[in-house]
Amino acid sequence: VKRDEKNWEAEVQADISAEVLTVYGGKALKNLQREAHLDGFRPGKAPEAVVRAKVGEAAILREAAELAVRDMLPEIFAKESLPIVDTPQVTTSVPEAGKPLHFTARAPLAPQITLPDYKKIAAGLNADKKAEPVTDEEHAETLTHFRRERARIEKIDSGTDPKEAAEHARALAAAELPALDDEFVKPFGYETATAFEGAVRENLQNEKAMREAETHRTAILDAVLAKTEVKYPAILREYEIEEMEHRMSDDLARMGTTLEKYMTQTKKTHEDLHKDWEPAADKRAKTRLILAEIARKESIEADQGDLQHQIEHAKKQYPNVDGNIIAQNLSHSLRNQAVIQWLEEQKA
Repeated sequence: VKRDEKNWEAEVQADISAEVLTVYGGKALKNLQREAHLDGFRPGKAPEAVVRAKVGEAAILREAAELAVRDMLPEIFAKESLPIVDTPQVTTSVPEAGKPLHFTARAPLAPQITLPDYKKIAAGLNADKKAEPVTDEEHAETLTHFRRERARIEKIDSGTDPKEAAEHARALAAAELPALDDEFVKPFGYETATAFEGAVRENLQNEKAMREAETHRTAILDAVLAKTEVKYPAILREYEIEEMEHRMSDDLARMGTTLEKYMTQTKKTHEDLHKDWEPAADKRAKTRLILAEIARKESIEADQGDLQHQIEHAKKQYPNVDGNIIAQNLSHSLRNQAVIQWLEEQKA
């Protein structure tokens, strides 16, 4: 038995004795007898001797080898305390009568996660979290942007080429821009400039709060990840890369192009892209595993009412997607969101 630490897989090499293989040869012949459809005999009723002559010894030995490995491999993994998470990939020597059968099996191991004191980490970052107010400078810059946009639109309305209008608006000094008065704000649905300016400040504050919240969540997850020991099979990283490629293809399709054209333009192959994405895929895989492990330890689940509502909505939006896949993906996503919210609520 060997462990591939890099890919987090187990490899088992074993021999099945000639005597045991002979026993399985008898079972294999009976299986082939049940499946045989031979002229002159009802299905499954042909004599063993006739079946043996028809299918040949090599076919019986191959079936015997498959049965033997299928029976014995789970016992070996269990005996060696190797929790696997996918079907093993098996290769065997050519089965020969009277000789042992050698086989090799590789399988991804269940992830192994050693968490730090994630409550303490989250609480410490939560204690340092401070809401940053919108500055007068930020507010003024946004109001100036509205005035500059009005100048650009007025130029276009007067018949100026859009590109020239944009260049003209950018070149204007602040004092030359349209005045932000009550008439200016009425197209936005406000009666007074004061009300509009207040709404702009509030919107800026909300946007800043959202960005800060996202930055804070990322900081918590990065801090927990940095102190977590995670071992996981390479297949999970490959799943993440596949998802990243799928999303990129969708994004490019919405832009009217394809992944193949993008690769031609950037002179990159699929292998190049996958290699570029590996660090991000590794982080995504580890983060998912960490969130799942915290959810398990803290008994955190997705809100069932919200889950059912989103499942029904998603089924209508994606009628051709398997409902079970939709439910599973949403359940994991909402559970992870619940874990992140729980971490944000931790206090020292």
